[in-house]
Amino acid sequence: MVDENVIAAKLAVLEGHIERVTRHRPGDAKSLGDDRDAFDLVSFNLMLAVQACVDIASHVIADQGWPPATDLAEAFHRLHQQGAISGESGEALARAVGLRNVIAHVYAQTDPELVFQAATSGIDDLLRFSREIASWVRQQSDRR
Repeated sequence: MVDENVIAAKLAVLEGHIERVTRHRPGDAKSLGDDRDAFDLVSFNLMLAVQACVDIASHVIADQGWPPATDLAEAFHRLHQQGAISGESGEALARAVGLRNVIAHVYAQTDPELVFQAATSGIDDLLRFSREIASWVRQQSDRR
C-alpha cells in the first residue's frame, strides 16, 4: 500500500526543482551555455527533478510489492505496465534518466542544447508524471 504522505512530500520536492529550472533557464540554449551559473542551476535541478521521479517510482514499486526494476529507466516502464502512468510518461521519464546520468557523471561535457531542451519541453514530461502519479495514488486510496 502506497504511503500518500511520502508521495506527496516527494511530489513537492519535484515541484520545487521544476520551479527552479523554469525560473533560471534563459531564453535559448546559447545563453544557457554562456551563463555558467544558469547552466549549473538548471542542470543540477533537472538532475534532482529526475531523481525525485526515480525515488517516487522506486517507492511505489516497493510499496506495491511489484517486481523490482533492474535499472532506473525500467522503473518507469514498470509503473506504466501496472497502470500507474501513461506509456508517454514512461518513455519520457526513461529517457530523462539518460540525461540525469549524463549530468551526474560527465557534467563538464553536457551539451547546453540538450539541457535547454530538457528545461523547456522536458518540463512538461515531469509535470505530466507528477499529475499521473498523484491521480493514481488518489485512486488507490479511494479503493481502500
